[in-house]
Amino acid sequence: MGNVDSKAKVPDGKTPYYVTRQKEPNEKGFVGYETVWEEFQTEVPYETPKRP
Repeated sequence: MGNVDSKAKVPDGKTPYYVTRQKEPNEKGFVGYETVWEEFQTEVPYETPKRP
């Protein structure tokens, strides 16, 4: 593979629905990922209907 730094951070993975970010390695060296979900539906506040 050549000169690859095993401690280098992986860039954020971006999709229309979520973003994944690399976590810091723990004491055993395991590197996990956190997933941040993006809202793709908007919630409109409820308005009382007009009276006839």
